[in-house]
Amino acid sequence: MRHTLILLLAVTLFSGCMLGPDYRRPSIDTPQAFRYQAQETAQTANSEWWKQFNDPVLDQLINEALANNKDVKIAAANINQAAGVLMSTRSALFPQINYSGTAVRQQIPAINTLGLIPNPYTTLQALAGASWEIDLWGRIRRLTEAAQASLLASEEARQGVILSLVAEVASSYIQLRSLDEQLLIAHRTLKSHGESLRLFELQKKYGQVPQMTVEQARSQYETAASYIPQIELQIVQTENTLCLLLGRNPGSIARGRTMAELVPPSVPANLPSQLLERRPDILQAEQNLVAANAQIGAARALYFPTISLTGALGYSSRELSDLFTGSSWNWNYGGSIIGPIFTAGNIRGQVKQAEAAQLALLINYQKVIQSAFADTEYSLASRQKLLDQLDAERKKVKAFQEYARLARLQYNGGYAPYLTVLYAEEQLFPAELNAAQTQAAALISIVNIYKSTGGGWVMEADRLTKAAKNESYK
Repeated sequence: MRHTLILLLAVTLFSGCMLGPDYRRPSIDTPQAFRYQAQETAQTANSEWWKQFNDPVLDQLINEALANNKDVKIAAANINQAAGVLMSTRSALFPQINYSGTAVRQQIPAINTLGLIPNPYTTLQALAGASWEIDLWGRIRRLTEAAQASLLASEEARQGVILSLVAEVASSYIQLRSLDEQLLIAHRTLKSHGESLRLFELQKKYGQVPQMTVEQARSQYETAASYIPQIELQIVQTENTLCLLLGRNPGSIARGRTMAELVPPSVPANLPSQLLERRPDILQAEQNLVAANAQIGAARALYFPTISLTGALGYSSRELSDLFTGSSWNWNYGGSIIGPIFTAGNIRGQVKQAEAAQLALLINYQKVIQSAFADTEYSLASRQKLLDQLDAERKKVKAFQEYARLARLQYNGGYAPYLTVLYAEEQLFPAELNAAQTQAAALISIVNIYKSTGGGWVMEADRLTKAAKNESYK
């Protein structure tokens, strides 16, 4: 009879059903190709692409950020927290064993003892207990499935932080070098205008030019001078942004290669076919959907009874010397079953909450995928259009340089007023600044392509993060 009961219990446990829907990846309508796919593509998506800039300083900054960035450390802590939740949730699948010990000194009314037992008296007890909730309907297994998916989502969130971090460090560094270039242009222009102003002031002293020409030259000089503090302030802001990304206090940032010396990385190939498999935000959204899907089954299992087994064994005595003798031995075991009859909609409400949460996360999953393709499409288009714009900006700078040179020759020869020179040089200065800004934007657009597509390079960056962490423990 005992063997039959054990066999029946085993069959019941291992054949327990799992309530709720099993997860199936939703079908998503995705584009087959991008309109602005680059022609000169290269398969570099799984490499440390930032090293293609050929700037050791940038490489060092990214390594430092991966080792010390606070958001990366917060994301790692969130993973540990999710792992702890999974461990706690999964433990309910197994018997829980505990121990207890009590020592009580008690006195009761004498009328209740009839003088037959000592009063007051002592009770000593040492017990080992066990309890086990039989997961007949799969509630605990669904909760474990949800906790497992949440852990994976936390890991993908960390990958997303790393993806954004590398892109932000590279973009901020490029922006910093662009500002340095703009500052050089402003100082060079200021020096040139300063020399012209001093020359005209000297000529005015000897009556060779009118005061209006001097003031026109002064307006050029002060215009260039007004740009310098603006650019310097932007440099400070960009340096502080980089310091925060690096996990440092605000301060200066080392420089490497100039804007002209930075080598643009090549663009990764096969973007449409790989996009869904490598963007951390897409994988995170899917794991959140898996967790919500499992929560539906856990909620539906509340409609069914909970079956638990409990037991205890140990010793109980009134004297410490007799506590562990055979006569003090005691034990008990039993089972309990509890189920709902009327809950006034409580369980139904929990099921509806779980179903609504799953639907919301399904829509969010679809939205994240669409946003991913939109990001990639925009970054590819930006690269192409910015390259076209940069070509036009450089031609415009060259044209204004020639215009200014010819205007000054005509002025010196007495064939044109200084206003002609003033107009040409006023157009040249902002044109040079715009060209420097567009060059930086073109380089940052390549960074954004790698950010929007994800790829195996995130795993490479993660490896560097872990290597830096292990090195700090030595």
